[in-house]
Amino acid sequence: MPRPGVQREEAKAYSAQEVTSLWELAALFLRLGLTAFGGPAAHIALMRQEVVERRKWLTEAQFLDLIGAANLIPGPSSTEVAIYIGFLRARWAGLILAGTCFILPAALLVSLIAWAYVRFGRLPAVLGVLYGVKPVVIAVIVQALWGLGKTALKTRFLVGVGLVAAVAAFAGVSPLLILFGAGLVLVGEKWLVERQMEGLTPLLGLLLALSVLAVAPWLLGRYAVGSQRQDMPLLFLVFLKLGSVVYGSGYVLLAFLRSELVTQRGWLTSAQLLDAVAVGQVTPGPVFTTATFIGYVMAGPKGAFVATLGMFLPAFLFVALSARILPRLRQTALAAAFLDGVNVAALALMAAITWQLGRDALRDALTVVLAILSAVLLLRFKVNSAWLILGGAVVGAVALAIR
Repeated sequence: MPRPGVQREEAKAYSAQEVTSLWELAALFLRLGLTAFGGPAAHIALMRQEVVERRKWLTEAQFLDLIGAANLIPGPSSTEVAIYIGFLRARWAGLILAGTCFILPAALLVSLIAWAYVRFGRLPAVLGVLYGVKPVVIAVIVQALWGLGKTALKTRFLVGVGLVAAVAAFAGVSPLLILFGAGLVLVGEKWLVERQMEGLTPLLGLLLALSVLAVAPWLLGRYAVGSQRQDMPLLFLVFLKLGSVVYGSGYVLLAFLRSELVTQRGWLTSAQLLDAVAVGQVTPGPVFTTATFIGYVMAGPKGAFVATLGMFLPAFLFVALSARILPRLRQTALAAAFLDGVNVAALALMAAITWQLGRDALRDALTVVLAILSAVLLLRFKVNSAWLILGGAVVGAVALAIR
């Protein structure tokens, strides 16, 4: 395990961040919002390539901490990583700008698709280009797992914890249980092996804060129960509650949306909900822009804006509340051990998601070749992933047109 001196050096690195211009932050996250296909694991992989490898804004260890923190709080994890990066590079203005610029392109694109859906009654056929994009995304995630794994798996014990976390993820155990379990195992190992108690108070404070975050949204939801009307305040409140409680992937979001909007309120049909989730999955940017699609279908452009604001506002609030805590946690032994465990578990969850995505993406010889070629270009020649995603889209569109 890293010694206290190493932990304090890691903590100092946070406060030694250079300030990045708001224009540079905006340009980066607008581009990522337009090109980041494939869900949270892929988004995080693309952000790592940009902010760790290309721009050297963060170290691998710092980026791992952001992933771990984003997985501990509710909401869209990749969007929260973007918001954390914005805060570290340009404080409060950066926090707002990075998150907004990452969400905005996806929200506008989803709104356009929703307009076509409402007008013509079906999804645009152009979404078929994802046939060629998905294999490239798999290669991008594998590259990120390789780089982050070398930093996260610092000891044999951490490797073992990561393997157990991966098995639990494949077995369908709750992501939140996996994250907390891995963190607490590392805390126990730190105490048993080194009798190290430094940092117990900040660790207990972290766990208490996370408990409050878990309970508060359910209290908020009590004010949005039982009504069937579709006015804007209620629409906002419903999506605010969803954005405050949803952990995990788009499939977890689907379960919450079905319960809230189809079963309890009858606002959508099951077919409409599946179309909404499909649009969120196949467009670039946050998967949670499913809310944008639903809001548009229900109430036009105004509904799209209100639903999007409600869904993503908790992410900004949760990051704002926790952004200053991370450096302090790295200064203490037990809290740092908890973060190490969470980081390893987060990578295990990414690996499990990558396996699931791979089974869907690698459907034939062409997609396998695309994935292998993309991996070689990324790992050996460091090609910008945005160009590979564009190339995959072209190959996919041509292949489907020929068929």
